Amino acid sequence: MSFSSQGFAPELVKALTECGYEKLTPIQQKAIPMARKGHDIFATAQTGTGKTAAFSLPVIQHLLNSGKKASRGTARGLILAPTRELAAQIAQNIKDYVKYTELSVSAVYGGNKMSSQVRQLELGVDILVATPGRLEEHLEAGNVSIANLEFLVFDEADRILDMGFINAVRKIMLDVETSPQIMMFSATTSTQLNQLSVDILRKPKRISVERENSTAATVGHVVYPVDQERKTELLSELIGRKNWRQVLVFVNYKETANDVVKELKLDGIKAVLCHGDKAQSARRRALDDFKEGKARVMVATDVAARGLDIEDLPHVINYDMPFLAEDYVHRIGRTGRAGKQGHAVSFVNREEELTVVQVEKLIQQRIRRVEQPGYEPKKRDAYIEKLNTKSAYKNRQGRKNNANEEPQDQASAERRLTMMKRIKNRRK
Repeated sequence: MSFSSQGFAPELVKALTECGYEKLTPIQQKAIPMARKGHDIFATAQTGTGKTAAFSLPVIQHLLNSGKKASRGTARGLILAPTRELAAQIAQNIKDYVKYTELSVSAVYGGNKMSSQVRQLELGVDILVATPGRLEEHLEAGNVSIANLEFLVFDEADRILDMGFINAVRKIMLDVETSPQIMMFSATTSTQLNQLSVDILRKPKRISVERENSTAATVGHVVYPVDQERKTELLSELIGRKNWRQVLVFVNYKETANDVVKELKLDGIKAVLCHGDKAQSARRRALDDFKEGKARVMVATDVAARGLDIEDLPHVINYDMPFLAEDYVHRIGRTGRAGKQGHAVSFVNREEELTVVQVEKLIQQRIRRVEQPGYEPKKRDAYIEKLNTKSAYKNRQGRKNNANEEPQDQASAERRLTMMKRIKNRRK
């Protein structure tokens, strides 16, 4: 099924052709006709299945058909994304689609100056892509009005909720005085997401191109049991011995990312960083180096990696297992795209075994286990006893997590405690 058969404007089809779009993907085949008819939509589809075109093309065509332009200080269509990287990626894709039209597209998200965004908003925007937090700031400042919104899209709606934006979303909805067509797209589902859909969608058409909370059939899953302190060593060995050329590595903490990149470089493996402490320009350069093959490895945190668009990525490694099983689906959704073979590798210590069980239950699939010779996990008590014979370990100044910790570690301990409470609350 081609895009030219969908009744899209010639200038839109021309732009899609230049983008290399030929045939509709399964999610596009199901969502576009429904959206063109004005239905609210609740769709579940994995990353890399063509979701952006699925929700944006019907919006673009409707705006073209209306012949109107956005009034000053207003937005006609709004797309919400969980992170600035994803918002920037969506906005760029839509700009590519509308390049031969007069429609305006803007993106507002944290990390950029409010003043430059205000100038764009003052002119009026046909399609506004935003993160919930930054949009809330603009609304409170009166920089833009969404009172007469015609379209509202939630991309990666599950992540928007996971990141704690539910209150921002509800505040944003209060600013909408019309009854816009609403579309929600998500890779996974949850009780909270289902409740939100009940609250804001009107008789939605439910669409799923694969089993909900599933992973692509083209992805091979494998778990390597390994002690935490030997994960970086194992990572270097696998990359070198198997000659992996492009590897996206996920960690749970920025500090871990810094340490892993440092160790990989010492082993002669070019690696780049992608986490929240890096400026967006630095992240873009890192991504470009990774895409162009100048760096073999990109080490990233979950939030910073949202919106990363990497074609034909062969390997995704969970250096740390994610806190939530659903995030496993998001992480490995970057490999095995468009029918290409992908590999999802997880390094698992004893404390992470429960997460593996939760992931297997979620994706309804047993994950193959491989013990790398020389890296078999040691018995925990014996290993700690051995470590305690080393003065460097006994005298270490690492993080503490007890009530009597030193004042300088108190703030980090409190942050960890808050984080764990949030994670437990999400699992309820």
